Amino acid sequence: MSKYLAYPFLYDDPSDLRCDFEIFTDEISSTIGLLRAFVDDKLLKYELSKINELVYHMNASLRTFVSITEDELKWIESRTVFYKSEIEGRINKFVIPEGCICASYAHIIRTKFKALVRLLYRYKEQGNEVDELLFDFANLLSGYFFILALKFNKDEEIKETEFISRNYK
Repeated sequence: MSKYLAYPFLYDDPSDLRCDFEIFTDEISSTIGLLRAFVDDKLLKYELSKINELVYHMNASLRTFVSITEDELKWIESRTVFYKSEIEGRINKFVIPEGCICASYAHIIRTKFKALVRLLYRYKEQGNEVDELLFDFANLLSGYFFILALKFNKDEEIKETEFISRNYK
């Protein structure tokens, strides 16, 4: 083990996904911080900081206990509904994940939350207990950042490019 250990759980058993979950939530949080640096709207900056804090509260949930709450989940849901109303009629199909810088980062964050759901599922399938609230948070935050990407593009007057799959009809 290195005397320059960056994180105390890095050498945990490789099959123990808790450290992977913690590193991944840290990565997501860092990416939200990067997105926030490009946002000018003070209220949205505050909102992203609050979400970032919630992601860090999720971080230790598999190793300790779930400290995020149903009320916080409902708050994120209300913000998602709010932004949905702002982009209403814009598009309700698959889109190419592109656009302005903020939309592009929001799309990256969206995909990271989907991967986080997958990691949680693998951890649960190993026989571990996972509070459903963690699944709800990760899934909802993926949707939140998708809607936010569309909002950013709308604000920048960038039209979404619909994606029509050759594989799924």
